[in-house]
Formats: sequence, structure tokens, C-alpha cells
Amino acid sequence: MRDPRMSAIGKGLRRRGRLMAQAVSPPRRTLDAVPTPRDTEDAYVAPRVPRLVDSPVFVLSCVRSGSTLLRVLLNSHSSIRAPHEMHLRTLHVHLSRDFTADAMRALELDKDELEHTLWDRVMHLELARSGKQIIVDKTPPNTLIWPRLHRCWPNARYIVLLRHPGAVVASLTDRRTDPDHEQIHAEVLDYGERLDEARRALDVHVVTYEELTADPERTTRGLCAYLGVPWESGMLDYGTQDHGTFRPQLGDWSPTIRSGRIQPARAADPTAELPPRLAELAKAWGYPAG
Repeated sequence: MRDPRMSAIGKGLRRRGRLMAQAVSPPRRTLDAVPTPRDTEDAYVAPRVPRLVDSPVFVLSCVRSGSTLLRVLLNSHSSIRAPHEMHLRTLHVHLSRDFTADAMRALELDKDELEHTLWDRVMHLELARSGKQIIVDKTPPNTLIWPRLHRCWPNARYIVLLRHPGAVVASLTDRRTDPDHEQIHAEVLDYGERLDEARRALDVHVVTYEELTADPERTTRGLCAYLGVPWESGMLDYGTQDHGTFRPQLGDWSPTIRSGRIQPARAADPTAELPPRLAELAKAWGYPAG
């Protein structure tokens, strides 16, 4: 009778021999082994996937323009969910293998559309958890990518929140330990240029931080009319409601916003001179150039 142990050893040796032969032999050039040229892959643009959230609302603003105050006022409405800064633009999809893009293309997807689908899913999840009907994302750097947001959500709505560029510069200067004035001017100008592009290109509802703090009832009534919901007086008493944690990277966390009360906007210094282009933008937005 054949020893079963010897039979198993023999099978193992034969298998090892086949594997070694495959390892040292040249690869077979089948059609499946030929990679798709990268230039044709890069040229592919996937069709837009249907969105779970068809018409989200984006607050477009420069940093230090009062977007957190606007957020908590909107979030105080029974129909509006305005969470902390969502930073959707920093959520990326990584196609980790050479063939992954080809597999996604066969599903009529590309990297951008995969990311858009992820962003939409995050929005939908947050809206569903809240039990409300409208979701607002107020992340200021969204202003820098507004064309992509518009491509992702053609039916999105936009609130443009303006503040005097001089006041933004002053706020950033005060907030930083060792402020680089040239860098701050460049940062505010970058936001300002993109904000002005969006203001001209999109169908937007424009409010100013100065108006929001001086006459919050009138301003929020206008916002509610734009969003198609009835105004609620409780919006003005945001301090009585839960808006999550105020902390860095998620929005303003200063004592002003933590106070729970709408406080007057700090005016721009009329004696402070702005770079020419920032002065032009200030004038275009209805502010004294300074």
C-alpha cells in the first residue's frame, strides 16, 4: 500500500517545481496583460451620478468674515442643518492600482466623480441624521473651488457672505502671533478674487457681515425667503441651542461666538491703506475703499 505521507510530499514537490518554472519564464503577452495607455484614461470624463442631496446650500466667504455666526443662525432653524465646517474638498479617493481607473471607467466613473459621490454621501448622511430638509456647508475654502462644487451639484444654492476686506485683514493680523502682512494681503486677495467670480457667475444671495450683525432679523428673513422656508424668531437666539463644539479647524471658536449673542461687527480702519486690487474689490462690493 502506498504511504499517504509520501504521496503528499510528492505532490508538494511537483507543485513547487511548477511555480518555480512560472517564476523564471517570460510573461505571456495576452491582450489582458497590455495596460491601457494613460493618456486615454486621463481624457475620460465620467457622466454625473445622480445625487442624494440635489440642492445643498454653500456659504461662500473669505475667512474671518462671520461665516460661523451665519452658520449658527441658520442651524437654529427647524428646517436647516448647518454643521461645523465639513471640508469636503479635502476628502479624496485614491485609485491605488494601475487597473483601478480602468475598472472604474467600465462602471462609468472617474476619480472626480467618485469623490463627488463621496461628498454627496457625507452630506446626505448628515442631513438624514439631523431630520431636517436643507443642509448648508459654510467651509470658507469652498470659495476657492466653487466651479467644482457647481459641477458636482448643478442645482446647488449659494449664499455669498461679504465683509470689508480691510476688516478681514485686521482680523487675520490680530489673530496671528507673528503676522506676515504681505502673505495676509495675498490670502485675502485670493479669496476676494474667487468670491467676486462666484458673485458674478452664479445665481447667489448676497449678504454682508455688517448687515447681519446690525439688522439680523431683516437679514435672516431675506435668507429664509431665498431658501424657501418661513422665518423663525428663534434663529436670533442661537445661544439657547446646540451647535456642536466650537474649536479650531471647524470654524470660529472665539469668545464672541461662544457668547451666544449677536455682537456688532468690527469696522474696518478707515486710515488703513489696502493694496490697489483689494481696494477695487471693496468698492465693487459697496464698501468705502479706504
